[in-house]
Amino acid sequence: ILRNPSCVSSIFLTVGEKQLPQEVVFMAWSPKRDLIALANRAGEVLLHRLANFQRVWSLPPNENTGKEVTALAWRPDGKILAFGLTDTKRIILCDVEKPESLHSFSVDSSITYMHWMEVTEESSVLTSFYNAEDESNLLLPKLPALPKKKKAVNFFWYAHQHILFCFDRLNALVLGGSSGFIEIYAYGMFKIATVTGVAGSCRGLCLSSDLKSLSVITEIQDSSDSEAEITYFQLDTSLLSSYLPEVTRMARKFTHISTLLQYIKLSLTCMCEAWEEILMQMDSRLTKFVQEKNTTTSVQDEFMQLLLWGKASLELQALLMNQLTVKGLKKLGQSIESSYSSIQKLVISHLQSGSEALLYHLSELKGMALWKQKYESLGLDASGIEEAITAVGSFILKANELLQVIDSSMKNFKAFFRWLYVAMLRMSEDHVLPELNKMTQKDITFVADFLTEHFNEAPELYNRKGKYFNVERVGQYLKDEDDDLVSPPNTEGNQWFNFLKNSTHLKESPLLFPYYPEKSLHFVKKQMEGVIDQCLQKPADVIGKSVRQAFCMSLYKTSQSEDSTPQLFKLPFLWNDKASNIHYVLFTILESSISKIYILRRHTDTSRSVSNGILALFYFYRCYSCLDAHFYDDETVTVVLKESVEQEGKERILAQLPLSSVYTDEDQEGEFIWDSTKRLEEQSGEIPTRTIFLENQWRVLENMKAQYVAVNGIRKVSCVLSSNLRHVRVFEMDVEDDGEVEEEEEEEITQTAAGEPEELNQSADNQESVCGASAEELPDEAEEHETSLGP
Repeated sequence: ILRNPSCVSSIFLTVGEKQLPQEVVFMAWSPKRDLIALANRAGEVLLHRLANFQRVWSLPPNENTGKEVTALAWRPDGKILAFGLTDTKRIILCDVEKPESLHSFSVDSSITYMHWMEVTEESSVLTSFYNAEDESNLLLPKLPALPKKKKAVNFFWYAHQHILFCFDRLNALVLGGSSGFIEIYAYGMFKIATVTGVAGSCRGLCLSSDLKSLSVITEIQDSSDSEAEITYFQLDTSLLSSYLPEVTRMARKFTHISTLLQYIKLSLTCMCEAWEEILMQMDSRLTKFVQEKNTTTSVQDEFMQLLLWGKASLELQALLMNQLTVKGLKKLGQSIESSYSSIQKLVISHLQSGSEALLYHLSELKGMALWKQKYESLGLDASGIEEAITAVGSFILKANELLQVIDSSMKNFKAFFRWLYVAMLRMSEDHVLPELNKMTQKDITFVADFLTEHFNEAPELYNRKGKYFNVERVGQYLKDEDDDLVSPPNTEGNQWFNFLKNSTHLKESPLLFPYYPEKSLHFVKKQMEGVIDQCLQKPADVIGKSVRQAFCMSLYKTSQSEDSTPQLFKLPFLWNDKASNIHYVLFTILESSISKIYILRRHTDTSRSVSNGILALFYFYRCYSCLDAHFYDDETVTVVLKESVEQEGKERILAQLPLSSVYTDEDQEGEFIWDSTKRLEEQSGEIPTRTIFLENQWRVLENMKAQYVAVNGIRKVSCVLSSNLRHVRVFEMDVEDDGEVEEEEEEEITQTAAGEPEELNQSADNQESVCGASAEELPDEAEEHETSLGP
């Protein structure tokens, strides 16, 4: 590769430049918009616009997500950004419009690389399936939105429905980590494959757009003293490709189920927030009354005497008039009624609706599993799905039990507070309204039953909840505890329970959902989530085990010497849309004074001969070494070059390398044949090469020690990052008719300057402050940091 110094590039237009406060470790351009995502060492994720590198939003690190970002990936439609965190081992999906987490999940390994692809395979079956309306939208009622006052929760659900859950084609998020960890998530949400058998820590991976092949590059190191070996694997994922319509349907069902589980979880969160601690005041005050009173009379007897004879002991009068007060009693009654009504509405409109929709999708999934010809190979297990349906049924039973407890408690408290309110008015000798003074024998019996059931002292409760009473019985269903209910429902005299108890045939009937009277709603929900996760885990295991190794080759070994430049710079992949069964792998090696860029052209159709692989090789002798390289499009590689030590200026250069000039035809006699027994670097002398002259496809990067580059050929942009990881410069790469544009701009400037000179000067000053930082304004970058940067 030779550069023509007499030719000056006129196609790389600087559109933005900025000094950043934190060191940038990852850059990724949006595939659809002029946006670039950055991740810095502080754990912050930022989104910048192309124009003047303006910041759109920033997402600071927090305890719920993590503080060490190790990978970035955009969804193919550009609406969602995914990033992995190594300290918490979590994957976060973030909305492009707002710096808020839409969805997150945990993984078993630290993520080192992420790739989000979209299936482009066309077939009549898939086209009709993509265009068909989801039947669940026609058969199931629309789930109500969560309470608007819970903004964060409501946005989360809105995002699930309208952002995460709007998919036309199947897309998959592929994760690679340490110790051979590779997983595939359909729509970025639900795991459909756990790949095993790949050794080493993942440094790059790519799933083909037709799902036939998964290419992985790993770093294998036997011990800390030995050299790490960079190895290329090509894995056969033909099961996904062969069953693409079935995989798509199954993935959609999985995503529906995952979304509904999230909806139920958020509904329970709203219910917990609706339940107020003020409801526990009655229990606390009665316990304090027991601890302070001197008489031997029980609390239940004290209230019974007040109910039957209208007289209260001096201690009870002090409790009611001084601690509770008439005003406090009224407020307590209103709070209980408001909280119970809110919880009741959430159970009916949200929990029951979400659970019924969950039953529908699980039942459909069971029907798919019974179609063994289509879905047995994918690992769908009808028996496991049946257990999940049973678990959902148990959850619905527990939700109905909570409704009965709420209804009973509302009636009891309403009658109790009405009687106690009148009694306290009489104690204070206030006027009692005639309509409040009327109390029938039935009302007296109802209050007496309530006192008998709820006001019994239970000293064993004090060790569990610090109180002798459990008058308020709704909160125990909402607590996230594994302990049994403090006051389970009374099933004595229930005809249905007696019938089941005496019927030996119905006890183990699969038609009846198991009932857990001693457990809370939260406990049954967690049990349901566990059963569903276990049943949906099997397809991921089965599909993962079907993946087999089609090809493996050692690329090179990394040097362990301290003074040598790291050999591994970038391992991106590019899939050629014109020939879907061919893809390219790019990586660079620096050896002494020779820098090499390898581009592997591999057929993903594993039935073809391995010898059909063609490899292009760029050499940089003496004058230049390659700092970073990235695919710009199907025909071009973007590189950052540095002049060698012998050169005085040591300038950094941004250049475009055309692939067509170095490719050899497949039918040519001098085709390179891979020898899998040798490392690729040992065979580089056998690769045919040609001389390339860079005419106007390069540009000197003045006042910048460039080190890394991120490009997007679709948007025709690139972003260069300096070696100190804080200085970025953004370019538009293909500016058409640049000379004519400059002439038009000069004419406009001349006309504007004649009319409004002051405004022009102000605009020019702003332009210089944003994009035209001089060498004096830029920080000294004498010391370079050779920090690896992800794509």
